[in-house]
Amino acid sequence: SSGINAELSLRPGQAKLAAQAEENKELALKMKIGDRCEARTPKQPVRRGEVMFVGQVEFKDGYWVGIKFDEPVGKHDGVVEGKRYFKCDNKYGAFCQPRHVEVGDFPPELDFSDDEI
Repeated sequence: SSGINAELSLRPGQAKLAAQAEENKELALKMKIGDRCEARTPKQPVRRGEVMFVGQVEFKDGYWVGIKFDEPVGKHDGVVEGKRYFKCDNKYGAFCQPRHVEVGDFPPELDFSDDEI
């Protein structure tokens, strides 16, 4: 079929991106608003939070997961380039690729600093 030929004509980098886009879509479709999750973005610490948005966005291609983190380790309040995708406090929100997000039983971490003992 012509679909196979189109796949073969992609350069290796494009084929990898296409595979990642397909993986992101499949993973995104299994996530639900309200799911607890861990974001495991490369070169960043693991961050826990709640799924607030799943789907396509206007600022990037593909499927994205909007997360409200438990700590102020995000980038925004759910608004990107003037469009509100979800609501949270500033610095608690971020978008991650679905392949960097794992949903599951991730309770908020209890962080007892020394001055609270």
